[in-house]
Amino acid sequence: MIRSILFSTLFAASMLQVSASASVDYNIAKGLAPVSKQQSIRTLQTFKGDFRILGSKTYTSDEQAKFSPIDYAVSWGLFAEPEIARHISVNQYDRYLNWKIDRLPVPAEQAMQMVSNMHIIPANPQIAKQIKHVKRGDLVRLKGELVEIKDKNLVWTSSLTPTDTGDGACELFRVSSIEWIERVKG
Repeated sequence: MIRSILFSTLFAASMLQVSASASVDYNIAKGLAPVSKQQSIRTLQTFKGDFRILGSKTYTSDEQAKFSPIDYAVSWGLFAEPEIARHISVNQYDRYLNWKIDRLPVPAEQAMQMVSNMHIIPANPQIAKQIKHVKRGDLVRLKGELVEIKDKNLVWTSSLTPTDTGDGACELFRVSSIEWIERVKG
């Protein structure tokens, strides 16, 4: 009996330690500074823009969730106009974005440059709360930096070219400011 109680106590203490360690690993996703010496964030360049939200996807269990708890599918420029943006359908999965629109108002190559999947990293705890309140149809002004994340063997680097497409074309965006220009009602 004592052996069983001792094992249960040791097991519970071990689980608390693992849980505390996992919680620390998620500091960046909560808008806090990295605590682990194996994690780092390097600013590549400042970044800002006005973006129409086409969709968002929350992540909790992939390796990148420790840094970016949510991805935004966004459009800008002509594709941020409500009469165009409402016709864009998106599918976000595994940190990727597929999108389509029935009638392109511009050549396909130009259209591909006005829609993006952004991996959002909150710069502080207030932003960590705000990023969850962005809805499809909102027009938001986001400010912050494009970054590179390192964690053990993971190196996750932002695209620096807003007009690129395909694998690696997403922005890894540490957001320090969200301003709603237009909000969807409801």
